[in-house]
Amino acid sequence: MFLAAAGVPESPNFLTYLSRYFDNPFFNFLSDWDSVFFSFLVAVLLSLVFIIGTRKNEMIPTGLQNILETIVESFRNFIVGILGKDGEKYVPFLGTLFLYILCMNFIGLVPLMKSPSSSLNVTIALAICVFVLVQYLNIKNMGIRGFLYHLAGSPKDFVGWLIAPLMFPIEILTQVSRPVTLALRLFGNILGEKILLAFFTVVGVTLLVFFPVQLPFVFLGVLTGLMQALVFTLLSTIYILLSVPHSEEHNH
Repeated sequence: MFLAAAGVPESPNFLTYLSRYFDNPFFNFLSDWDSVFFSFLVAVLLSLVFIIGTRKNEMIPTGLQNILETIVESFRNFIVGILGKDGEKYVPFLGTLFLYILCMNFIGLVPLMKSPSSSLNVTIALAICVFVLVQYLNIKNMGIRGFLYHLAGSPKDFVGWLIAPLMFPIEILTQVSRPVTLALRLFGNILGEKILLAFFTVVGVTLLVFFPVQLPFVFLGVLTGLMQALVFTLLSTIYILLSVPHSEEHNH
């Protein structure tokens, strides 16, 4: 009932069964790259929801349009509350990041589906996107010399310049550790939730327990998926805030 992926047991998804029972090269390929497949599936489904919800924009929104506008407006207020009025330009990126991670976390709660965020490759890719954006903003806002000066601890006196060679590698390590911790935190929590669900599902089937013993962990999975998407996005927002020059921060 279990597969071994990098030494970690995980419950099979429908691509696993297609590959196992039909032994088709195409299905085998999809099964080997199931995390990528479900990542694209989530992106397509999320895009379709927004396309359908916004195809008939009305001044007084109703139905799906109303729900989507409420979500976007609430998230916009949340981001602007952290980054200030100039943070509105980052809402599309951070909002997409939050909804994408949230849906990737939740799709694994559906039987025969898989959470792409339980794959380290996917979480690293997301973290790299944030890392590249933050480094671009650092260089754009401070300039290359200003950013290097910042990495050296922004020394202003003799003591500051004396410890600059020590501060520089520490700051480099800090910058690099941010995407690593982002990726590992999301990956570890979603993978742990997935293993728990798979284990208790098998326990229920094996012991012929009619009560769905995995049900409490489904609710836990919903909470975990929401919290991890929020934490990933919130930390990304803070990293963007730290890339804003101090003069702009005071204006906010």
